[in-house]
Amino acid sequence: MAVSDLLGITAQGLTTMRRQNKRLDFGQLQKVIRDYNVTEIVVGYPLRMSGAEGIQSDKMKLFAEELHKKFKLPVHLCDERLTSAQANRVLRDSEMSIKRRGEVVDRLAAVLILQSWMDMRGSGR
Repeated sequence: MAVSDLLGITAQGLTTMRRQNKRLDFGQLQKVIRDYNVTEIVVGYPLRMSGAEGIQSDKMKLFAEELHKKFKLPVHLCDERLTSAQANRVLRDSEMSIKRRGEVVDRLAAVLILQSWMDMRGSGR
């Protein structure tokens, strides 16, 4: 997970949330929404490399709809193609151990997704 600064300019990573069950997951999300005064939610949208939608894309659309119904906030889907690969590349170039890289790759991918969405939104696209 990631959140933006108050001005919506930069994304900062939060601890990776490991899915458990809907009740606990939504409880954790509710806490993040409250603690960080979240007003919009951005969800990674897994497209195929061609840009086509697939089974995972459909699942994330349904999840986004659930989030919207549950939290009454706008929910945006953001293309997440290559974010994990980009995160791995950034971490590989660092001095970080392989074990530590594995622990932070999801956090960095979340930051990249949110930052990408904020950048696109800021440029008016």
